[in-house]
Amino acid sequence: IYSCCYLSRRLNQLSSHDPLWKRHCKKYWLISEEEKSQRNQSWKAIFISTYSDLGRYIQYYATLKKAWDDLEKYLGQRCPRMIGSLKESVREEDLDAVEAQIGCKLPDDYRCSFRIHNGQKLVVPGLMGSMALSNHYRSEDLLDIDTAAGGFQQRLGLKQCLPLTFCIHTGLSQYMALESVEGRNKYEIFYQCPDQMARNPSAIDMFITGTSYLEWFTSYVNKVVTGGYPIIRDQIFRYVHDKECVATTGDITVSVSTSFLPELSSVHPPHYFFTYRIRIEMSKDALPEKACQLDSRYWRITNAKGDVEEVQGPGVVGEFPIISPGRVYEYTSCTTFSTTSGYMEGYYTFHCLYYKDKFFNVTIPRFHMVCPTFKVSTARMVSRHAVVLILDFLSNLLFSLNTWINFNKRETNHNEYAVDEDEDSTDTDEYEDRRRVLDIPAPSGRCPHHT
Repeated sequence: IYSCCYLSRRLNQLSSHDPLWKRHCKKYWLISEEEKSQRNQSWKAIFISTYSDLGRYIQYYATLKKAWDDLEKYLGQRCPRMIGSLKESVREEDLDAVEAQIGCKLPDDYRCSFRIHNGQKLVVPGLMGSMALSNHYRSEDLLDIDTAAGGFQQRLGLKQCLPLTFCIHTGLSQYMALESVEGRNKYEIFYQCPDQMARNPSAIDMFITGTSYLEWFTSYVNKVVTGGYPIIRDQIFRYVHDKECVATTGDITVSVSTSFLPELSSVHPPHYFFTYRIRIEMSKDALPEKACQLDSRYWRITNAKGDVEEVQGPGVVGEFPIISPGRVYEYTSCTTFSTTSGYMEGYYTFHCLYYKDKFFNVTIPRFHMVCPTFKVSTARMVSRHAVVLILDFLSNLLFSLNTWINFNKRETNHNEYAVDEDEDSTDTDEYEDRRRVLDIPAPSGRCPHHT
């Protein structure tokens, strides 16, 4: 007993050693020295009070808090007006009330994020990125918890799905599946894509953007804060740049970034829409007489089947830009594929401003465009299965009917004519009719190829 008492007293002393709690406070709650000074509490007291409030999120909190802190710091330096759209955190009871309202449990990583920031106001630009073409604009807001709950879906095709984002221009949202229904995995995140060839409104295909809220949000933030997504006119533009997608010809460098647009794409029929942003830059060390003007472009476009299309024309997007030392010209264009991937490459033709009769080509690097993973609507798959069953039933019915008719013919012939028992009794017409019935091609029922 004495040994146990001594051991307990010693453990009690160790558990009160404040430096031990400092490490846990910094690891799990990201508490800084400055914040500790402001609280005027011991590290142990801070850990216990924080744990009593956020303990259920201990495996997520540090990762999400760091992501939010990094994002705020980055945006504060580059587009500060977006910081003003962020909402303060919500309380546990607010999240519990939403669960009661929608009748589904929210995942803990999602709840944890909203304990840090309750999404943002419905403003432009949206926190979750923008995309702009000459006649199309998208900017996605991260929805606050009440707005998300108001958009919770129970209709077929989007059953038990919670919207995470919303674009006020296109009506586009990214949804999170709160249950494993209609072919979705629990907590999977996706863009909806209505089947344009189906009469059933519940036939909704899905472009997958994440497997969990934690993975979805932190991977997006990482792209932003590492410069993977450019900041253009105080907005985050979701163009992805491959560092190898750069080509230099003389003093001119061409680089390309690309983006997939789910709101203009469809799985059925296969139509995948991509936009690309091209940057043309002349080295600032180039001689002044190297200034030149773009005359024309040539494209070689190849889809996943190997089909090639060649396009040639004057200028780019109706312009003939002049490039001089240190100057940058950027433009955005788009293309579509009937396959889930493809690539483009080509060259620009320039003429020198100082030597009018001197022309040269500038290489455009090959850049690939790949549709994100998608899932085919279970409603369409079920309807196809039903069609197969119906066709099989009709085929069997025709065969049975044909057999019955021919049997009756035999009975009639047997009564009218004598039959030689040694003669082959196979009826050629009957055989041909049966073969025609059996040779009805079966519907394929195949799903589109997934890439």
